[in-house]
Amino acid sequence: MIKKAVIPAAGLGTRFLPVTKSQPKEMLPIVDKPTIQYVVEEAVASGITDILIITGKGKRSMEDHFDRNFELEFLLKKAGKTTSLAELQKISDLDVDIHFIRQKEQLGLGHAILQAKSHIGNEPFVVLLGDSLILSEKPCTKQLLEVYAKYKAPIIGLENVPKEKVSSYGIVAGESIAKDVYKLSDLIEKPSPSSAPSTLAIAARYVLPPEIFSILEKTAPGVGGEIQLTDALRELAKRQAVYGYCFAAKRYDIGNRLDYVKAILEIGCKRPDIGEKLRAFIKEYAKTL
Repeated sequence: MIKKAVIPAAGLGTRFLPVTKSQPKEMLPIVDKPTIQYVVEEAVASGITDILIITGKGKRSMEDHFDRNFELEFLLKKAGKTTSLAELQKISDLDVDIHFIRQKEQLGLGHAILQAKSHIGNEPFVVLLGDSLILSEKPCTKQLLEVYAKYKAPIIGLENVPKEKVSSYGIVAGESIAKDVYKLSDLIEKPSPSSAPSTLAIAARYVLPPEIFSILEKTAPGVGGEIQLTDALRELAKRQAVYGYCFAAKRYDIGNRLDYVKAILEIGCKRPDIGEKLRAFIKEYAKTL
């Protein structure tokens, strides 16, 4: 079974300035829990026991978040705030080993994943992008791992996007071989709508073989002058079967302002402590629009 995960979280967050000037976008709260915690919890719920988070300059708060804070725990216990204490301890008590390494240069997603080579070794592993929140009854990563168990080959998470938005994604071409499963023949990073082979977009979750590292080492900079994971996957697909899976889930790109607000509203509306009042507020506010 696959037990290791890589979470790239080193991006500069330029789409969400000015807040990301000093705050990692992965630490932006969805109500009262940072995005990166949701991603880690998805990995743990999918059976992952070892996570390497790729960070960068100014992202130390992510390390602090998953560490113990004994002074704060002591003060909460002393004040009798047992609910808050339990929530705090739940973070550091997650049944997973979390490691951190820095990407010293911002050279793209492919370069970030390459930093995990020595940690992963010769094992298949999963990748979860640290700024993508995916909500589903069954964890998205678990869905991909179940498909991997059947095909024993790389699996790329996919979602259908509007044709006018394909230039913002890696887009795949492939043949449907089962419900929601495609055998991929090509992958193109951010094509124009006129040249895109489909509207199936690569969507923030992957199951990858260790061979991807040797390919990434030889991958030239692509779109944006960065080492693109999509380009490496395109080469991988020439060497072995690579599959895509349209997962059953709702994805929010936390680097996108509208998605960020939508994620807060969806999660907030489902919470037992504030959900009823939030839903009532939305209904009342909608009358003023």
